[in-house]
Amino acid sequence: MDAYTRSKTIAERTAWVIIGAECGATTLAVVNPSVILGPVLGRDFSPSIGLVQRLLAGKVPGLPRLGVEFVDVRDLADLHLRAMTNPAAAGQRFIGAGEFAWMADIARVLKAQLGPEAAKVPTRALPDFVLRLVGLFDRDLGAMNGYLGHRYTYSSAKAQSVLGWKARPLEETVVDCGRSLITIGAV
Repeated sequence: MDAYTRSKTIAERTAWVIIGAECGATTLAVVNPSVILGPVLGRDFSPSIGLVQRLLAGKVPGLPRLGVEFVDVRDLADLHLRAMTNPAAAGQRFIGAGEFAWMADIARVLKAQLGPEAAKVPTRALPDFVLRLVGLFDRDLGAMNGYLGHRYTYSSAKAQSVLGWKARPLEETVVDCGRSLITIGAV
């Protein structure tokens, strides 16, 4: 387990312990998101948004076989509000995940929908061995090696059934993310 995942796990466990010590005086609902994308408001954005920014800027030499489920930041905000305001959410954990996509899928959407503004987005596949080799010298990239070619999926069925939540289409999320990065001059 990497440090980021470990910190999230420890934080959630601690929150449940604190709530348990309150003896019912308050409740907790937890929302665990997949990789978050969507429109940005300024230049201070997360590493997941940086993926789209690097694709648009042509800073990625090729497309590795990496894929994840994405969730739109606007949908995640909606899920948080639903979890805070719906009494049925008390004591529950919810996953906020939208559609699965490979990096190549994200690149195709950007190229198809943003036209000339996505001219630098790569289209060629990056062989696994290249990422593994670079990962020997770059710890962040090396951490991705275990994910190469694997499809991990998470279910938002509970959020949908208990809270009536729904994620928007991935294409809309990717396009809005890309357009916002272009608008603020981050590409």
